[in-house]
Amino acid sequence: MYIKNACQNGQNALILLTSQTLKYMKHVHFLGICGTAMGAVASAMARKGYTVTGTDANVYPPMSTFLESEGIQIFQGYKAENIPAEADMIVIGNAMSRGNAEVEAVLERNLRYMSLPETMKEYFLWGKHNYVVTGTHGKTTTTSMLAWLMEANNLNPSFMIGGIARNLGRGGRFTDSDFCVLEGDEYDTAFFDKRSKFLHYLPEVVIINNIEMDHADIYASVEDIKLSFKRLLRVVPRTGVVFINADCPNCADVKNHAAEELKMVKLISVGMGEQADLRITDIEHRTDGSSFTLDGETYSIPMIGDFNIRNAAMATCAARNAGISPEQIRTAFQSFEGVARRQEVRGTVNGVTVVDDFAHHPTAIRQAVEGLRQRYPKSRLWVLFDPRSNTTIRNLFQNELAEALATADFAVISPVENHKRLRPEERLDENKLCADINEKDTECYLGSSVDDIVAHVVSRVHPGDVLLVMSNGGFGGIHGKLLSALAQ
Repeated sequence: MYIKNACQNGQNALILLTSQTLKYMKHVHFLGICGTAMGAVASAMARKGYTVTGTDANVYPPMSTFLESEGIQIFQGYKAENIPAEADMIVIGNAMSRGNAEVEAVLERNLRYMSLPETMKEYFLWGKHNYVVTGTHGKTTTTSMLAWLMEANNLNPSFMIGGIARNLGRGGRFTDSDFCVLEGDEYDTAFFDKRSKFLHYLPEVVIINNIEMDHADIYASVEDIKLSFKRLLRVVPRTGVVFINADCPNCADVKNHAAEELKMVKLISVGMGEQADLRITDIEHRTDGSSFTLDGETYSIPMIGDFNIRNAAMATCAARNAGISPEQIRTAFQSFEGVARRQEVRGTVNGVTVVDDFAHHPTAIRQAVEGLRQRYPKSRLWVLFDPRSNTTIRNLFQNELAEALATADFAVISPVENHKRLRPEERLDENKLCADINEKDTECYLGSSVDDIVAHVVSRVHPGDVLLVMSNGGFGGIHGKLLSALAQ
């Protein structure tokens, strides 16, 4: 077993930990403990009998109260003295970087440390049937679906999801089950390990939903992203299987590479086109859900949009691989309640509906609008977009964002808050974005603040309108502010 440690020259050296060393490790300290994944792993470590402590910059419910109920002491604010003298292991979260007081203390004291994905692998994933769900879009929903299909059919899976599946009530847990469902992020592992997180997850079954350019802060091109997926397939055993999107050109490139270089890996393409090994057919959209046929079996889901049909088809393939029957899958889908912040209705006031969605990539924005058009076919659709991800604050998708946002009837854009960390030539031009949207016959407004946006929208909406709020952050609490203003 390997664990990262730092040398005096700043480079990472790999040292071998014997099973005897692990046996005597008693105290684990987490940096960034209040993250969804960090908190779930910290809780699981505590339940294994380890003493667990942790630090975070922001400590608040529900994660803080959950961790405290697990007997975990939490420190607020990073300080070198927070790290207990008796700590045997430090788990360093992805949000940590050099300059953090506790990170610097770990390095200076030459303490043993690991990334979160490494910790998951070494303590929870060895010997398990690990189902890893990957792709630029749809990871959270597909992972939640698959975990629920297993849970509803008494497999009691471990899972780690980058969101809150409503049926499961949490983002992560570890059980004694042989099955583990993991959302496999292509983002880097930690400041000291720039490999994708999913390379640590010991995959037996892999889903690749789609591959597009994203994470512009760490990837220079989509070719770099495809390389990471190609590396993922190198660690799939010959007894495993990869389900890959047949309709995505970048996925096809990864599949062809794997077929040529990794002849032992079983690859099955799933999609709507004739080239798919397993074809999705008989698609039907309704205002309350969708249905489709896959491999001779028809399934219905209480969700809308072609993208959710693809997600469900992938989850179905993986569930069938786990031994779950079509009838069991059909029954479980009917009780699937979706994922928080994925087309989540936050409220309807005076005939105006506010919907929250995590979408921030142009493709995801377009899909979210498409889905709501199907659910609310007679409504005027507003899109309130908050460009804040490391990709959308750049001008990488300057034109693509305009195309996607213009599919709504009205677009409203918030100002970018963290422009200054980018060079001027790299930044998204919000004024140009708004002008381009207006040229496409969709009325666009560039707000100066959240309160300004709320005032503008509330002064213009009609009963029956739908407000789609899209952000990968909190957007200044705009959902509640909209509902309150609408009520007045």
